[in-house]
Amino acid sequence: MIESKTSPRLFLHPDRLFPDHPTTRNIARRLYETIKDLPIVSPHGHTDPVWFAENAAFPNPAQLFVVPDHYIFRMLYSQGVRLEDLGVPRRDNGPVETDPRKIWRLFASHYHLFAGTPTRLWLDHSFVTLFGIDVRLSAQTADHYYDCISAHLGGANFRPRALFERFNIEVISTTEGALDPLASHQAIRDSGWKGRVITAYRPDGVVDPEFEGFADNLRKFGEITGCDTGHWDGYLAAHRKRRAYFKQFGATATDHGHPTARTADLGRSEIERLFARAQRGTCTPAEAEMFRAQMLTEMAAMSLEDGLVMQIHAGSMRNHNAGIFERFGRDKGADIPMPTNYVEALKPLLDRYGNEKDLTIILFTLDETAYSRELAPLAGHYPALKLGPPWWFFDSVEGMRRFREQTTETAGIYNTVGFNDDTRAYLSIPARHDVARRADCAFLAGLVASHRLEEDEAAVLARELTYDLVKRAYKL
Repeated sequence: MIESKTSPRLFLHPDRLFPDHPTTRNIARRLYETIKDLPIVSPHGHTDPVWFAENAAFPNPAQLFVVPDHYIFRMLYSQGVRLEDLGVPRRDNGPVETDPRKIWRLFASHYHLFAGTPTRLWLDHSFVTLFGIDVRLSAQTADHYYDCISAHLGGANFRPRALFERFNIEVISTTEGALDPLASHQAIRDSGWKGRVITAYRPDGVVDPEFEGFADNLRKFGEITGCDTGHWDGYLAAHRKRRAYFKQFGATATDHGHPTARTADLGRSEIERLFARAQRGTCTPAEAEMFRAQMLTEMAAMSLEDGLVMQIHAGSMRNHNAGIFERFGRDKGADIPMPTNYVEALKPLLDRYGNEKDLTIILFTLDETAYSRELAPLAGHYPALKLGPPWWFFDSVEGMRRFREQTTETAGIYNTVGFNDDTRAYLSIPARHDVARRADCAFLAGLVASHRLEEDEAAVLARELTYDLVKRAYKL
């Protein structure tokens, strides 16, 4: 056992993330007390549905915290640590480190790299609240952490379903591709467990001509739907059929990770020409972009038909590191922000559907410069648009503050959708929501302290931002 006197103490201050001015801090405290224990609604997670289907114990601390979480290994990689040494699987099944204790020790010896980051907030919160650890993670305390966490993981109360209930999760949405058979969701349903784990429709693999294996994906798309995906009408019918199948497993939303937010409203002949080139794999980059643009408009049309909420995650150059993508595949921490142009890019779609009050399109971005210039004015006008919270590494305290400051005056609170944790690390979900709740209470406390809002109004808004907005926006 590591004694606190021999290692730096790990302590979660009750006023963390609150304003430093006593008056504003006291208001934030009072607001936070009213919402801190509300259920968690997680509408766009990347947790693995297999966890809930099989309800197996997590194998070890490395597999729980390090290997699957690009928030962690991207930082270590930036400091020269090889992904192979962190146990990240290679696409060619080549050799990687398999000793979980060695992986954990390597992570622990680099924990100082996370000083001041949201990842540090999430991890420390998990270490204290879930495992009762009271010393800071370092090379010296690595084995103490590993043994303590491992001992807890063996207990029934640390199985995925038990944690779901312990975390007070009301509903969580996983995200599956259009070709996914949703076998884990079927297994969850067959098990009789009452935890609400739903899916979301992510069609990028059959929408993006530049997605690896696109032509083969289209063939499989036709096979699983029974539609003729070699022709435009059959291809659209396959999407409608697949969306309906996802709705059977609780889906209330679609998710679109396009490089840009460009949309199009092309004539039939031009659409069919582009589709034919996409099938043959002969699209130029400009044609691939135009096809994706048309498909965003088509997806909006389908959402108006079937009621699924549409999420657009633009402003990211995905898999920017070609070498890492080649060796390890997608989602390895190299999705890099780039400028967005929502105003012009969404114009064709909004001309068709922007005034539809029964359509919900939630906009996300990694481009903070777009908050006040583009996103807030758009969402502050078009009935179909809502703003998602700061996404990915912008779901930080400062990112949340900038988002609220730059969008509230124009779009208000009610044209946003609360908090979206977007996590792959299951144990960080409560910590992420706690960070968001504290950050929002700090923002609202500032409005009260400057006499722009009464405290009773702020209390209502605190609940909206924590719970009500996300439930309404995602139809949960």
